[in-house]
Amino acid sequence: MWNYVKRYLHFAVIAAMFMVGEVLMDLVQPGLMSRIVDEGVLGISNGGMGNSHLILTLGLTMIGLVLFGGLCGSLNNVFVHKTGQNIGNEIRKDCFRNIMTYSFPQMDRYGTGSLVTRVTNDITQVQNFVSQFVRGMIRTTMLTVGSIVFMFRLNCRFGVIVLCALPFIVGCMVFCLYKAGPLLTKLQEQLDHLNGIMQEDVSGIRIIKACVREAYEKLRFGKANDELIQTQLSVLVIFAFMNPAMNALMYVVVTVILLSGSFQVQENMTTPGAIMAAITYTAQLLNGILMLVMLFQNISKGLASWKRVKEILYSEPELKDGEFDGKTDIHGKIEFRDVSFAFPGTGQNVLKHISLTIQPGETIAIMGATGCGKTALVSLIPRFYDAAEGTVLVDDVDVREYHQKELREKVAITLQKSELFSVSIRENVAWGSEKAADEEIRASAVIAQADDFVRTTAQGYDTPVAERGMSLSGGQKQRLSIARAVLKKAEILIFDDSTSALDLKTEAKLYEALRRTRPESTKILIAQRIASVRLADRIVILNNGSIEACGTHDELLQSCKTYQDIYSSQMGEEVRL
Repeated sequence: MWNYVKRYLHFAVIAAMFMVGEVLMDLVQPGLMSRIVDEGVLGISNGGMGNSHLILTLGLTMIGLVLFGGLCGSLNNVFVHKTGQNIGNEIRKDCFRNIMTYSFPQMDRYGTGSLVTRVTNDITQVQNFVSQFVRGMIRTTMLTVGSIVFMFRLNCRFGVIVLCALPFIVGCMVFCLYKAGPLLTKLQEQLDHLNGIMQEDVSGIRIIKACVREAYEKLRFGKANDELIQTQLSVLVIFAFMNPAMNALMYVVVTVILLSGSFQVQENMTTPGAIMAAITYTAQLLNGILMLVMLFQNISKGLASWKRVKEILYSEPELKDGEFDGKTDIHGKIEFRDVSFAFPGTGQNVLKHISLTIQPGETIAIMGATGCGKTALVSLIPRFYDAAEGTVLVDDVDVREYHQKELREKVAITLQKSELFSVSIRENVAWGSEKAADEEIRASAVIAQADDFVRTTAQGYDTPVAERGMSLSGGQKQRLSIARAVLKKAEILIFDDSTSALDLKTEAKLYEALRRTRPESTKILIAQRIASVRLADRIVILNNGSIEACGTHDELLQSCKTYQDIYSSQMGEEVRL
């Protein structure tokens, strides 16, 4: 954390200086009040005659000191907030920047809910911890130590009484913090779980309503929320016990001081004003210790949150960047050399000994049953994952040798699930190609068969898109995602079942436009429909993670039983050999 604190250490030092001024004003006040009572009111050294001039002078002095202390406190708050807010801002930006470098397995391991909690709630706790530490540690230390020192200067017996009570007060505080510490970590983990449910349910609200699962999700959310509240109540109960216990101890101290003071007054060893000052110092000591308790509570929360923030802040990306800058004489060649792959943590290969070469400008279609590894195969090309065995090459260079940015500049991919953002249609299409001109954006939309429906919207390409594209149909979202990929002008175009929501006529127009306008690009089509793949240069049939057959539509009709079965089921006619 020091790496962040030192950037704004100057604000923290200034805040500390103002805090010293505020606390010193608080510590001086009881001594002045003692003089007002003893000399100004009771006139102990003046034969019982009060001194109104002294009362006025010391009273005005106290008012001045209070105003100065208040000014110091206000300026302290300003610089404390500058310190805490700036540190929180830096940590939050660095966390998000690091999350953007994570591989898919890392994202899956943390989960969306946990990452949201860490970047928001946990960093806020760390931010509060820094602010409270800068403000609270100085104030509580000075109030606690200063009250004891001033107490001894006032009357040694009073000081000894307070010192005798300190072990009991500190013991009570340590016991409560010891009990609450583990619960604070558990509290953040339960908040992770709650946010995960909330994120999942909000994003899947249409499915929940379609399946009439509102009652079940209410129960699931309610159970998670009840567990969170139960843990929070346990923490609050611990601290609710601590405050009265410490107050009781301090009242005992006040009682003993009053009792001792009464005997000392009779023996002319102290004065009523000194007793009043001692009680005030005792109250300040109590406030200091209670603030110290709250400070340690915030420290416990802050350190628990910092531990969680550090996990994402200092996690190294699992996919290490290579050194190759992506400049090659070949453009669009892909080769799989004896590639096997298993999703991290599963231990079971999804792909087994895949060997396949795709030439520049070739159109390859990939078909196979659900779960046979189609998406896994194309995910290895832009290096979303690394192969467990074998080598994936793009333009005759191992993908692990590329700078990831340079590699992914060569590839445009549309996934099974169309991802749109809460910006205009124009910005969604230009996502990743920000410098594209309006003519280029429209041309890519024309190729993707999206221009017609875009122009019928209220604001055309400036029409806002709702969150996750909820204002568009499935086919419209797919066409905008395809337009985005086309606009990128990448060497390799990958369509991962991204035309499933299009009718056959629209799909045929799309592929015809691609063949006409982007003949130089290598195209990989994952599809389930014969009509979508029959015109491809080659069709790859995957079966249980292995290549069963590879050839043209006509060749596969003659030689591949799986392709024959797919053809018969979709076309409603038997294949005649």
